[in-house]
Amino acid sequence: MRLIRQFIRIIQINIVLVRHGLEEVIFAIHLFRPIRFLLLIWPWHWFRNVDISHGVRIRRTLEDLGPIFVKFGQALSTRRDLLSDDIADELTKLQDRVPPFPGAEARTIVEKAFGKSVSEIFASFDETPLASASIAQVHAATLHDGSDVVVKVLRPGVHKQVKRDLEVLHLIANLAHRYWVDGRRLRPREVVADYEQTVMDELDLMREAANASQLRRNFENCSDLYVPEVYWDYCRINVMVMERIHGIAVNDVKTLNENNINLKKLSERGVNIFFTQVFKHNFFHADMHPGNIFVSYETPEDPKYLGVDFGIMGTLSIEDQRYLAENLLAFFNQDYRRVAELHLESGWVPADTRIDHFESAIRTVCEPIFQKPISEISFGNLLLRLFQTARRFQMEVQPQLVLLQKTLLNIEGLGRQLDPELDLWQTAKPFLDRWMSEQVGMRALVKGMRRHLPKVLEQAPELPSLVHQYFLQAEQAPKRQEALLKLEIERLENKYKQQRLWSIATAITAIIAAATIAYYF
Repeated sequence: MRLIRQFIRIIQINIVLVRHGLEEVIFAIHLFRPIRFLLLIWPWHWFRNVDISHGVRIRRTLEDLGPIFVKFGQALSTRRDLLSDDIADELTKLQDRVPPFPGAEARTIVEKAFGKSVSEIFASFDETPLASASIAQVHAATLHDGSDVVVKVLRPGVHKQVKRDLEVLHLIANLAHRYWVDGRRLRPREVVADYEQTVMDELDLMREAANASQLRRNFENCSDLYVPEVYWDYCRINVMVMERIHGIAVNDVKTLNENNINLKKLSERGVNIFFTQVFKHNFFHADMHPGNIFVSYETPEDPKYLGVDFGIMGTLSIEDQRYLAENLLAFFNQDYRRVAELHLESGWVPADTRIDHFESAIRTVCEPIFQKPISEISFGNLLLRLFQTARRFQMEVQPQLVLLQKTLLNIEGLGRQLDPELDLWQTAKPFLDRWMSEQVGMRALVKGMRRHLPKVLEQAPELPSLVHQYFLQAEQAPKRQEALLKLEIERLENKYKQQRLWSIATAITAIIAAATIAYYF
């Protein structure tokens, strides 16, 4: 039954592609290339509306395919260095202009969640949504105490739709793992499983409220980012109420300029916020597309970001943090040998990979890029080149870093949109140097001592007893080892005796069998 459901969904996806004039995507698949000539004889290919741009057709296709595909379009929308302008402009509309569902349905969902009428919960509730996204939409409201808030409501039926598309993604990932030449190296099944966890977490608005509270606490005394307050008494698994903020969309450069916002400082602060979240707090907003970020207009020369939508957050292990920091430092210092060593040490390339060959391949990719001014280096183009190199050395995709890579690309796209001369490295390097110094050397030693000092002081009264036990165990150790050695010798002797008995018994059995055979034959 599940396989039938998946097959039907794949057929639906192909129908949507054809309906929006993107049937060339189907015929780009290796399996269908031999019958590509069918495009020439399909009537709808003759009479389709050529006045509709490629970008519009792609956006409409993603909207019709649902939340999973809309999110894919959102991720692409910030990559203007990889897309043509018409496609990027259309995908930008997916950020907060996904077709809304009726406000009356939103009212019904809220009333069902709280078990009371909207008028009992709010002093006012606007059924016209402020914004509509792939998973939920947002309505303006006022609490009875006069506080202006926004009410986030999950789309009706979104759980069923997401689970259906995830099943299809798992099917495609399994097929890619088995039949695609790069399937095992790119680990599609692990990537989809990790993405499934992320998306399912996003469907729980109580989790999102907790994420928002944590991020607000992390930046409580920081002038770079403001996170709205969560009203916990008004939060449910499919409804969340937060403080309403007022700002300028981060991608509305025209309005930002009209309000004299310092764009250079704003772009640098965006990079600083990213690295602070990743390396200081180890808790980062992993969905930083333009629809989720606004800018306060109150202090134009000292601009502050305003964040919303905290459904997707990421964390890294200490090992991944260190690997990322060292790789970035080695890469921008053009220490290709160290980049190659880090990939080998982490196990991301096979153990038998020759360091000198891998180093040479990385240098071939990176040197032409470094001939440009550092401010013109694009992470997007670099990743595309490194991907080609990775195929040669069987480098595996690391699912735990997928969110981080996506977020870094979003930040770069936004930063360059605000300030085309943004020097990403000049902004990030001091932060990475400071973080590395905190992990190794004297600063790391002092930090470790401060972290463990309370535990040491707590155990201080027991220190004499612990020392006494240590010396007592040290004194008894030779006797214990002697006794263990004696027991081991006895065990081996018994085992040897048993083996001798089995050998003798086997020999006697063989002699008897041979004598019997000789007697009768």
